[in-house]
Amino acid sequence: MSEDGLTRSAILLMSIGEEEAGEVFRYLGPREVQKVGQAMAKLSGVSRAQAATVLRTFRQEAQQLTSIGSASDQYIRNVLTRALGAEKAEMLLQRILQGPDQSGIENLRWMDAASVCALIGGEHPQIIAAILAHLDAEQAAEVLKELPEPLRNDVVLRIATLDGVQPAALQDLNEVLAQLSSGGDRSRKTASRGGVEAAAEMMNRLGGAIEAAVSAHIREIDPDLAQQIQDKMFVFDNLVDLDDRAIQMLLREVQSDSLIVALKGTGDALKDKLFKNMSQRAAEMLRDDLDAKGPVRLSEVEAEQREILRIVRRLAEEGQIVLSGAGAEGLVE
Repeated sequence: MSEDGLTRSAILLMSIGEEEAGEVFRYLGPREVQKVGQAMAKLSGVSRAQAATVLRTFRQEAQQLTSIGSASDQYIRNVLTRALGAEKAEMLLQRILQGPDQSGIENLRWMDAASVCALIGGEHPQIIAAILAHLDAEQAAEVLKELPEPLRNDVVLRIATLDGVQPAALQDLNEVLAQLSSGGDRSRKTASRGGVEAAAEMMNRLGGAIEAAVSAHIREIDPDLAQQIQDKMFVFDNLVDLDDRAIQMLLREVQSDSLIVALKGTGDALKDKLFKNMSQRAAEMLRDDLDAKGPVRLSEVEAEQREILRIVRRLAEEGQIVLSGAGAEGLVE
């Protein structure tokens, strides 16, 4: 969710009352709760006009929704049972419908990266890899940043070569996390987690020197695996590989100030790609702003690039665009 989307969500939830907002939060995932909660805490000076605009937009969008997707698990179960019979349908449902995660891993999704690192940092790298493979890529990347460099490199390498997690291994993970959970389902089916794509997703979110160090470590040990991961990654420079329609959609989502910082130090090819997908006036203004912008810290550039990449991934997950292409503090002139 973009920063603007988080702010609008926060305004909406602050406007509808505690009981109704609480009901909404019940349907959000751990990371969504954290992000929206932080956005609500940061709100200040919201005018009546702003609140009214958010409520009006929400009402308009809500009226356009259908009931498709509601209770979809039960609908799929009924359809497959009619088509295949109860036994075959149940076998297939176990493969395509993930039940709620009742393991101790679920508790980690509600914790910040430092707390997760403190809990699992002393475990064997293979156990850490299996745990991180069950978190979403953004949270896993944050935990990786908290790990010491040698351990981080080892864990990412193990994630990239992880081929599913067997029930016995999940039981071990639950035992590692027993202090966080007073029980849990120790008989989950095999979960296909980890692998090259999972490693690439996490490394996409590491950024800068950390991502480079991990890549170099893996390349030294297994060049073929390093190349496979690189091929799955989508980094900021890969924006040049997006088609014009995708670039135009992205530009509508990105704030001008964010784009100016993110483009500091990037190549002319990417800048030209963006310029040609703007109006002549907008392109000229962006060129002027880039020329006028002074030196920017590398960490600030990388932060804005990561935010834009989050928008790109969201658009891709929503099916609005198709991704293509492979994938030290300082000043960027």
